[in-house]
Amino acid sequence: MKTVQIRRYALVPDMYDEFLAWWDANMPKLRTQFGFAIEFGYGDRAANEFVWAVSVDGDQAEFERRMDPYMGSPERAVVFAENPERMIASVYTGFVDVVADAAAPAHPA
Repeated sequence: MKTVQIRRYALVPDMYDEFLAWWDANMPKLRTQFGFAIEFGYGDRAANEFVWAVSVDGDQAEFERRMDPYMGSPERAVVFAENPERMIASVYTGFVDVVADAAAPAHPA
């Protein structure tokens, strides 16, 4: 079982490139350090949005269990000292169902 959380960010105008550079330099390493996996990260320049997904092996309770040490970590504090929130206009997060997985064989039609 895998639990996936999708994260959709509407970015502040003119912050697209700076935000993506910050995210790419920090989040994959930081999240994996705490037992998460990055499923994907996609930017939509025309819409000024960034969408990514983070997962853990296990149920939603396991995901939440890993969040506490991550959120309170000194490593996260260092990364977030750069104030990435200034580049984000709004955030949507939610847990999603895995319907298709690129690593899994396709279902026959």
